[in-house]
Amino acid sequence: MAPGMKEDLAALVVTAGETLMKNVPISIGMAAVFTILTWFWACNPGRSWWHKRDLVTDLCYWFFIPVITRFLRIGLLIVAAAMVFQITTAPGLVAFYENGHGPLATLPLVAQGIIFLIGEDIILYWTHRWFHGGKMWKYHAVHHSSEELEWISAARFHPINLFLGSVAADVVMLFVGVSPNVFLVLGPLTIAHSAFVHANLDWTLGPFKYVIASPVFHRWHHTAADRGGEKNFAATFPILDVIFGTFYMPAGELPDHYGIADRAFPESFGAQLVHPFTQ
Repeated sequence: MAPGMKEDLAALVVTAGETLMKNVPISIGMAAVFTILTWFWACNPGRSWWHKRDLVTDLCYWFFIPVITRFLRIGLLIVAAAMVFQITTAPGLVAFYENGHGPLATLPLVAQGIIFLIGEDIILYWTHRWFHGGKMWKYHAVHHSSEELEWISAARFHPINLFLGSVAADVVMLFVGVSPNVFLVLGPLTIAHSAFVHANLDWTLGPFKYVIASPVFHRWHHTAADRGGEKNFAATFPILDVIFGTFYMPAGELPDHYGIADRAFPESFGAQLVHPFTQ
């Protein structure tokens, strides 16, 4: 192996290791918080999250998907920057990634953050609906395959789903000028909120249920298609579902019975990654 390739491989391993290590304290904190909250406000009383049948699968997704997402995002951004803006040099790519590029790059970070949250949620709403139909469902079915929905199920996404979903949305927002520094602030909040909406909690957020996605709102989305499984597509702002007629939160009722219709769907991490390509 050439010296340059060895250095690149070493840097790749180090970056992956850093991403994994950053995820450990975050995971421990979330585990503690959601364990306490579920003790008092469980939506579906039963086994604790650490007793769920497919916990090992969720742990694999939880720790390895952030690494995959990071490299997919950087790779797609580099390719897109080269194709659209003809930025091909290393210094140019570094400047593009660190400072942003486009009409929004000069706005205050607060304004960029608001634009990012709204813009990305609109993109994710429609890509989410896309993944629920036709040939794309076989990739998104991985996310819906957990029958014991818990906070740790939030990372259960097939890489294809990530690449054409959240990663693509991130890159679009970077291209319109949102600074990557916004990711540093909103990234942890996004992870925490994703875990929150998948948590086994009976919270609807009351009068704020149209403002921010709640556990009950999203758990309805993980039920059967003839119930709420084809509703509640918004990741953050349920008002999008209200506008487009897909909001579903029946009063006085809580969701249950999660998963997909395919009883033969594999449970292991590796088998789920391969499964869509066998269909």
